[in-house]
Amino acid sequence: MKNKLIALAVAGVLSPQIHAATYKVVELGSAETAKHSYVTDFNDEGTAIGAIRGNYNLPIDISAIDFEDNSLDNAWKNQEKYEESIDKQITFTLQDIESGNINADALSFMLSFLSGKRSDPNWQKIDDAVVASFESGVQEQVIFDSQLLIDSGDYQYDGLSRSVRNNLTAISENGVKVGWGSPAYTKEMFTPDGETQEELFYLREFESRGIVIKPDGSQMVIEPEFNEHGGLSIITDISQRDGGGYVLVGDVSTGIPEDRQKNLDDNCDGKDEPEAVCVWLYKNQSNELFDRRAVKWTLDSEFNLTNTETLGLALTPEEDEDFAFKSTALTVNAEGIAAGYSHVRRYNNDNRIDTMPVYFKDGEAIQFIKQEDDWLAGQASDINDNNIIVGYANKTISGTTRTKFYYHDINTGQTMFPEDYFSSSSSIARDINNQGIIVGEGETETNTSSNRRREAFMYEIHAEKFTNINDLLPCYASNGEDRYPYVVAEATGINENNEIIGSATKTVKKRDAQGNIVIDSAGQEEFESVVVAVKLVPIEGDIEKCPTQASETYERQGGSFGFLSVLLLPLVLIRRRFFS
Repeated sequence: MKNKLIALAVAGVLSPQIHAATYKVVELGSAETAKHSYVTDFNDEGTAIGAIRGNYNLPIDISAIDFEDNSLDNAWKNQEKYEESIDKQITFTLQDIESGNINADALSFMLSFLSGKRSDPNWQKIDDAVVASFESGVQEQVIFDSQLLIDSGDYQYDGLSRSVRNNLTAISENGVKVGWGSPAYTKEMFTPDGETQEELFYLREFESRGIVIKPDGSQMVIEPEFNEHGGLSIITDISQRDGGGYVLVGDVSTGIPEDRQKNLDDNCDGKDEPEAVCVWLYKNQSNELFDRRAVKWTLDSEFNLTNTETLGLALTPEEDEDFAFKSTALTVNAEGIAAGYSHVRRYNNDNRIDTMPVYFKDGEAIQFIKQEDDWLAGQASDINDNNIIVGYANKTISGTTRTKFYYHDINTGQTMFPEDYFSSSSSIARDINNQGIIVGEGETETNTSSNRRREAFMYEIHAEKFTNINDLLPCYASNGEDRYPYVVAEATGINENNEIIGSATKTVKKRDAQGNIVIDSAGQEEFESVVVAVKLVPIEGDIEKCPTQASETYERQGGSFGFLSVLLLPLVLIRRRFFS
């Protein structure tokens, strides 16, 4: 659990079993401006952080769109054919959009089209995720974004660019938030060498910067020492020190391998496009540009940076290896032991580089999952103050790569992979408290689909007990008749009060890209499943044995979750998404 003090006394005995506990779901808040809400961390004061997605009324910069572009015209024609195939008539033309007459269908079309152009530097960049705090509702936390003014025909917009990609990853007990973010894309006109016509390019100053948001709302950026081509830094966790000050962990850029630098020197000469765009394109082609190392920063109580410690790598690079090696710290405990992952060498092939869970102690990155047992990759998600690490590792099961959750006790050197939902279920441990209770999520369906339904779990180390958290919820809503409206899909964190945060699905009235309620051809309101940020609070009472009818209804509701896993995935993995 991230919410701890560095000098906190470590409990020597695990708490009594809580397998008889039941829970109620408290919704942390839904933004009126978006469909989905997610939570990444919370503190004992009740403040949670996370994100909202599926934001309504995202801006379309009409003045920057080439309406003569063949790909745009073909996309509209394909949309028209699709609508005809389902006996609908398309409600907009490209000419409508160009004139600023953008209805909800046109907005959805343009957002989908621009999403497919995300790797093309000539097109507008939009990201629908917005980081937020959940405290008496939902408050957006603006990081790096800048204002965008559009005045084109009937279309006006004056607001944030929504082109940034930000993350809030952890919050301290006194409300200090940490994470990382990218700056807004800006437009630049550029004439390629040998051409006479200017082209529009989108570019940004850097890839990511670690951010500290103080309790008063002011922000502090953690810069990497190596910042050529922008460099990068990220912050993944924070621990509040007893007596004042903070410890942060994450990773930073430390250099550029020789072969990658040569590639940039040979190709990014500023002739065909701006140099920054060329570098951006290189990174977008799945080329890791920077060497990256796990790092631990120490701040005093006034937020002055007093120490920066690079934590190491679980292999020793050879002099002739032109490879961008990296390690990342994702969590830190009261003793200052950090854990995360690192590049390692394959145990039977020194030329093969894998990514495995490690912890960082005494200047070393220590691998603890045995590759000899066919574990292919993995990461550490959290470490508690008893030096127990949780996370996941990958293994091929029945011909498919699956993730399996584990816990590792640094004190004994023992690693355990408890049984989860079933043998080929993928599972991920996300958090552990000092009582040895692990939370996470796993697949509950046995079909072969890549989008199996996922549901949250709890595992008690002391009792060796695995529980679907949904089995600890009431069968019915407060009226005693309707089924309980939430299915908890993921558990992100657990505190020392055994309160759990995560994401659940519920059914609501369907809304279009502009936030309007959708009406079907018969004039009836449509409904859809959305993701909401929730806190689970222990309550008095026995676990209910739901009757068959309620169970069947629950399964049908859960069965609709397959497509929602696509929405959940980027935020479920928010602390590891940039590190694979």
